[in-house]
Amino acid sequence: MAEQEKVILHGMWASPYAKRVELALNFKGIPYEYVEEDLRNKSELLLKYNPVHKKVPVLVHNGKAIAESMVILEYIEETWKDAPNLLPTDSYRRAQARFWSSFIQDQLIEVSFLVLKTDGEAQQKAVDQVYEKLNVLEDGMKTYLAERNARGESNFGILEIVFCALFGSYKAHEEVLGMKFIVPEKFPVLFSWLMAIAEVEVVKKATPPHEKTVEILHLFRQSALKSSSAA
Repeated sequence: MAEQEKVILHGMWASPYAKRVELALNFKGIPYEYVEEDLRNKSELLLKYNPVHKKVPVLVHNGKAIAESMVILEYIEETWKDAPNLLPTDSYRRAQARFWSSFIQDQLIEVSFLVLKTDGEAQQKAVDQVYEKLNVLEDGMKTYLAERNARGESNFGILEIVFCALFGSYKAHEEVLGMKFIVPEKFPVLFSWLMAIAEVEVVKKATPPHEKTVEILHLFRQSALKSSSAA
């Protein structure tokens, strides 16, 4: 590949944000070089490419860096216009996909991490919030997915990427936390949607080993609880 066309992704294997970009690149068949970052010892390149947030993911294309996963997903869709597409062709449907992706980003991610980082009363409050947000998403997806199926649209895109990057490792979260969130009894639409996403080939290939995910979630939780107790 010519140097000016080179695509490089700076990520970290357990980051749901970096996972979004990895899934999008693989789904669209875009060749890229992957650079695994140690977030405890960030590389000079990462700090150079993302001086504002100093976080992964960072996509480098033609020597130019793009940061923030949702911005990168839009950049990928706009730059590599050939199918398969990450967004529906209809403008209203594109708006809906962006709306619900933003809902997951703004309403679900932070509170889901809070469940992992807390215990006792604070954790229960976070759990209640997660269920509340999942109920909203369940209702929204009933309509969105039914219309998608009726239109014969692709069953994989930005919305699926954002959803599965957060909940794709749900079994590891269940093992670490001893509780379940997306269960068929409470959220039949979300559960069947997640199961269908898990069967997409790019998702299968990008899913890290269960034991490895459990280990890092345990470490993350222990570190967060230790920090809060010392505060």
